Amino acid sequence: MRQLDVQKIADEARFNGFHAIVLLWCALIIVFDGYDLAVVGIALPSIMKEMGVSPTNAGFMVSSALFGMMFGNVFFGTISERIGRRWTISVCILLFSVFTAAAGMTKDPIAFSVTRFMAGVGIGGVMPNVIAQMTEYSPRKIRSTMVTLMFSGYSVGGMIAALLGKGMIESFGWQSVFFAAGLPILLIPAILKSMPESMAYLINKGRTQELQRIVMQMSPSHLPQNGDRFSLPKEDKTSAAPIRQLFHDGRGFSTVMFWVACFMCLFMVYALSSWLTKLMAQAGYSLGSALTFVLVLNIGAVAGAIGGGWLADKLHIKWVQVAMFILAAVSIVLLGQKMDTAWLYAVVALAGASTIGTQIVNSAYASQFYPMSLRSTGVGLMLGVGRAGAIIAPIVIGVLVGMEMPLELNFFAIAVPAVLAAVATMLIQHSRSASLHQEYARAEIDDGLGLKRSPVRQ
Repeated sequence: MRQLDVQKIADEARFNGFHAIVLLWCALIIVFDGYDLAVVGIALPSIMKEMGVSPTNAGFMVSSALFGMMFGNVFFGTISERIGRRWTISVCILLFSVFTAAAGMTKDPIAFSVTRFMAGVGIGGVMPNVIAQMTEYSPRKIRSTMVTLMFSGYSVGGMIAALLGKGMIESFGWQSVFFAAGLPILLIPAILKSMPESMAYLINKGRTQELQRIVMQMSPSHLPQNGDRFSLPKEDKTSAAPIRQLFHDGRGFSTVMFWVACFMCLFMVYALSSWLTKLMAQAGYSLGSALTFVLVLNIGAVAGAIGGGWLADKLHIKWVQVAMFILAAVSIVLLGQKMDTAWLYAVVALAGASTIGTQIVNSAYASQFYPMSLRSTGVGLMLGVGRAGAIIAPIVIGVLVGMEMPLELNFFAIAVPAVLAAVATMLIQHSRSASLHQEYARAEIDDGLGLKRSPVRQ
């Protein structure tokens, strides 16, 4: 009878077709997620005109999805530990597909806001689960790269909405971009059939045959034997109260620091997403040029996410994240300075890489910090708390813009949270991370067998 550590098998596996399928599904889901969230901003001018709403009311209409995301981050991040990750992801896709399409059928601001809130629940709920899924099934050597590559689909979805939205709205009306968002519902049967379930969930449910199939696909060198027993490292076992477990084993302080870093980072992301076009227009750029800055911001985000993930696998994810936050502070401050347009585009790309890109790296770090059985809960609660920063950022910066402050002071206000996020990340106690605990445990086992092995860097 063999006792197999499934997390160790996943860590040491070589990338193959199984990993590619998981990456494809998770990335595709995030692309749809990004499209659904961005589509409102593309269609908002047409919606305001047709429904006759004021800018203030339009702001609340947009924010309704953010409130829904806050709820979805926390609720579906926790519930997946009980009903399984595949079903949780499928329910979230159903929610954001159906209710985004339903928003295209509304005729008044209240109905629109209600449907966007429900879509936001699905949008927010799917994020922690696909992050946890990608982390769980990625080989340890390329884990950060895999997670950030997958999550860069969020910006790809936003770019698709920006590139296709204008033409669709002009040809078929603003409703068309919402109806198109309902298409992902058709993929749910395929996702339920081909996406693997969480290994921690399968172990808890005693579904050994399914685990054997997954292990064979993930690492073909592990052939099943009768009587195989699958287990998790001690750190990956938890009670039925996962939220409380986030504060056990010395994780409490670091959990709060992850919340602070996420809050500050999402504040910057949504401050720039909401006000960059307006601030650049006030600085004297044409509307067309100002819209181009948003596209450049998202291109930088993709580069920052992938590059940051690659560096995190080569160096240390904690200090890579600190460096990216410092770069965010510098680049955002520079946005308020006069410079040639070419240099300004470069700085905007850096700002996208070090804000949106850093948030993706932050999610990857959190998913590696928590044990497998707490991963969805830990990332979900972090995103839920951080979502408050996304909600208040447009309001705070809007007040500053209304005060007609100098351009550089507006960008300085957006840059301050980057410094606070860097400090919070520095204070995360990496020695409490599940990945480091597992490495030490395996090193001790190898020492007992007379093998030499060094624990991971701290």
